[in-house]
Amino acid sequence: MTSISTPSEAERDLWNRARARLKVAVGEDVFTSWFARLDLEEIVDDLCHLSAPTRFLCSWVQSNYADRILEALKQDAPDLARLQVTLRVNGQARPRIASQNEAPSREAPVAPSAPAMPRLVRDNTAQKGDALSGSAIDQRMTFDSFVAGGPNEMAFGVARQIAQATVNNTVSFNPVYIHATVGLGKSHLLNAIAHETAAADASKNIVYLTADHFMYHFITAVQRQSALAFKEWLRKVDLLLIDDMQFLQGKSATEFGHTLGTLLTGAKQVVVAGDAPPRDLEMLDERVRSRLSGGLVVPITQFDVELRRAIVQRRADQSSTRFGMHFPTAVVDYIARVVVSHGRDLDGAVNRLVAANQLTGELITVPLAEKTLGDLIRSQEARRVRIEDILRIVSRHFKVPRNELLSARRSRDVVRPRQIAMFLAKALTSRSLPEIGRRFGGRDHTTVLHSVRKVEQMMKDDGELCQEIELLKRMIEE
Repeated sequence: MTSISTPSEAERDLWNRARARLKVAVGEDVFTSWFARLDLEEIVDDLCHLSAPTRFLCSWVQSNYADRILEALKQDAPDLARLQVTLRVNGQARPRIASQNEAPSREAPVAPSAPAMPRLVRDNTAQKGDALSGSAIDQRMTFDSFVAGGPNEMAFGVARQIAQATVNNTVSFNPVYIHATVGLGKSHLLNAIAHETAAADASKNIVYLTADHFMYHFITAVQRQSALAFKEWLRKVDLLLIDDMQFLQGKSATEFGHTLGTLLTGAKQVVVAGDAPPRDLEMLDERVRSRLSGGLVVPITQFDVELRRAIVQRRADQSSTRFGMHFPTAVVDYIARVVVSHGRDLDGAVNRLVAANQLTGELITVPLAEKTLGDLIRSQEARRVRIEDILRIVSRHFKVPRNELLSARRSRDVVRPRQIAMFLAKALTSRSLPEIGRRFGGRDHTTVLHSVRKVEQMMKDDGELCQEIELLKRMIEE
């Protein structure tokens, strides 16, 4: 038996380098969801012991990412062959890991019994406070608090129609897929649909789940050998709302496909939100993407200045009512003009000015806004190209999955798009060659340089390739 000890500085450095490789390989969002909260506990013989703060994260990482984590670790520690993820409680990991003399295992450790699956389906006996259980419903996210304008007007109208149709036992559009980048109101609309439907008809079975909760419930059901009961349970719902679809992966994505088919066949209403159109959700089966695309796909585009101003004015009016302060029209106009990212930053801008006023007593003016909101202000110049944008466009154009572009595969159908993507990263971004290499699966800067020169030479000899790369540049810079 080997007791758990504090990892050495060398072991911590090894883990930090592996984390950096993982972040490059999977992207910021996936890394934050599945890897950011993992801690290194110890390395014993050929086994790496990590800990996670939740049972779900332990199970999910062990089942879906063990090989990828080991691959990242092996670049510096080739002798590592096993990975174990255990539950971390109050800063302590458990149980202990096995030494080389004990039977090797790639399975997740046996954790204490998981709590009973929460009842997400509403029924007539539910207490008022439990009416909408499952993933947390934000009580502030209603249709009344949603600010509609040109970029989100269609999504807002469709959401209200869904709530009304569900109450009337009719289905107008099914499934409905709402997509937008972060902070543009997808989650707000899903919460509002749930609120409106529940308020109009207390008998409706409503299930709101974020993708990670859906995965948790499915994995728990599989572990308890109750997957069939889980499927039957979901099929009883009148309204299924799934948020953050881009995080649904592995077996849970497949299970969602089966559940979606059953719900549609039974004329039940399904509303899904994600950060990309269905065709770009590469982790989903083609049939599921086709099902989602065959329903009503509703985009929410970047907010224009009119909508930004309406949002700021609404938040300013609420602050004026609550705190008795005055937001001059010039300040509202200034925030709407310079804070161009998304709705959450607009809310944050108003909150910062309220805090500055309360803490310093200084009147809310444009100079105070300039001083307080410096890091929220975005340049009005052309949008900065990100390597993530390049990977997405090149992946779609050449029909090569993003993870293949970052992999070690050497087949021609992958190598050529990868080299073109590296060339575009060098041409369109200010990133250095080592930085680009890290973003392309942890490659050396000499590999990037070789790819850039290779594409430059091919462009000299191939006029069609030149036109194709110019097309890609326009698509990336749009």
